[in-house]
Amino acid sequence: MIPEDWEVSSLGEVGEVKMCRRIFNHETSYIGAIPFFKIGTFGKEPDAFITREKYEDYRKKYPFPRKGDILISAAGTIGRTIKYNGEDAYFQDSNIVWIDNDFCTVSNDFLYHIYQVVKYNTEGGTIQRLYNTILKATKFVLPPLPEQTAIATALSDMDALIAKTEQLIEKKKAIKQGVMQELLTGRTRLPGFENNKGYRHTEVGLIPEDWEVKELGEIGNVIIGLTYSPDDVAEYGTLVLRSSNIQNNRLAFVNNVFVNMDLPDRVMVKDRDLLICVRNGSRNLIGKSALIDKSAEGAAFGAFMSVFRSDINNYVSILFQSNIIQQQIENNLGATINQITNKDLKSFKVPLPPLPEQTAIAEALSALDENLTLLDAKLQKLKLQKQGMMQALLTGKIRLV
Repeated sequence: MIPEDWEVSSLGEVGEVKMCRRIFNHETSYIGAIPFFKIGTFGKEPDAFITREKYEDYRKKYPFPRKGDILISAAGTIGRTIKYNGEDAYFQDSNIVWIDNDFCTVSNDFLYHIYQVVKYNTEGGTIQRLYNTILKATKFVLPPLPEQTAIATALSDMDALIAKTEQLIEKKKAIKQGVMQELLTGRTRLPGFENNKGYRHTEVGLIPEDWEVKELGEIGNVIIGLTYSPDDVAEYGTLVLRSSNIQNNRLAFVNNVFVNMDLPDRVMVKDRDLLICVRNGSRNLIGKSALIDKSAEGAAFGAFMSVFRSDINNYVSILFQSNIIQQQIENNLGATINQITNKDLKSFKVPLPPLPEQTAIAEALSALDENLTLLDAKLQKLKLQKQGMMQALLTGKIRLV
């Protein structure tokens, strides 16, 4: 159902799709003048670089996006959409298609938002690649141009607010990392813990004279996780915590797995346990961790996970977010297997201030975490609000003109 004065159109009726020449790996390098992107990395670190000479040559010979054109992923994450800002950059044609629109009856800004929710016309159902013919045939709603502009402006304003919140979160994370590095090395001492005893060199670097260095095995226990078979998995039963249940150093109850089997007490988590990913297909996920709270108490944890149990886990959990632990994880990872063993974990060395200072450091950094949690909740709320706006505005349920 759409308003009477709206039309249903397709890209083939109002625009065009073009694709640039594919660049092969041997044509790129880790240094160069022009960043080379796949669509998912545009605006972040480039995947590689090409020379300016090659860039200018390709601009002359092959189709190239103009500022304001829409770029849509044709492979990989099918349909991911960005708007080209005109900066010097090259995009992989096997991942990107260009919508080159010269028509005055449709706004590219409006199409940008439409293509974030459009459902592509396919015969087979599953798209292996988003070909130009599919894009040209895909139908979408088209309000009059003034209303397109108003809708695009409203949604772009929400995008800007979301982006501003995301930037603030990244800034706060960087501040937290800096504060954490200062406090966990004793370079900065919290009020009430200052002294003039100086510093000494240790296996974990320079630390205050009144601090100790101990192995994790000296201050707590490392417990291995549960091994289960597909036959043990059930729709209901005991939750088995896995790597996917850790997001941003916090528990996340998504992509849950339950088992229906007799479980030993050893694999049941307790409040303030530290859940750690110790084996994963992705090297970057090794060592990510989260503190168990009462909401997860009584759940089990999987074989690719370990639990560290101690009386000072509020402090230890912060160490796992720091370079102090992360560097030791990197040093212990095998060349072919992304894994750290329980023996590795027990051998990790950590700086230990006196207990009152440990508590103060943990509380100070927890306050920064709480602020990040509030900002993340705000971000998720804004994203939900935008989804609601898109549903209302792009169907004409709410009219702006």
